[in-house]
Amino acid sequence: MPKFLYYIRVKDKKSLASFLQLNPNEKEDFLSSVYLGFKVCFSLLAVVSLVKIGYSSKVRLTRLKEIKDSYLYEKSRFNNLSRRFDDLISFEGEQRFMKDQDQMITKDIIRVIWHR
Repeated sequence: MPKFLYYIRVKDKKSLASFLQLNPNEKEDFLSSVYLGFKVCFSLLAVVSLVKIGYSSKVRLTRLKEIKDSYLYEKSRFNNLSRRFDDLISFEGEQRFMKDQDQMITKDIIRVIWHR
């Protein structure tokens, strides 16, 4: 470790000037260690940022998949119901509707149909 790192306090201008006058090897070692520290800090910052971005992207994709599945389910229900409604309104749709209702009503129940 260079000797300039052991100085903790500089009391007067003369000792400050002597502290700042390092030989070129010590200056180079000091600057390279500072740059290495910066590189390590920025690398850690980049890794942490990438992890956060990855996690938030995973959460977003999961939510989008849930929304897509829900949309497809509701769309299939809508298509089924609209098909059944179109069948009901079409020619002899009432008769087809009554045939579908046979499955829901047991045979010993009397069915009353109100017609306008």
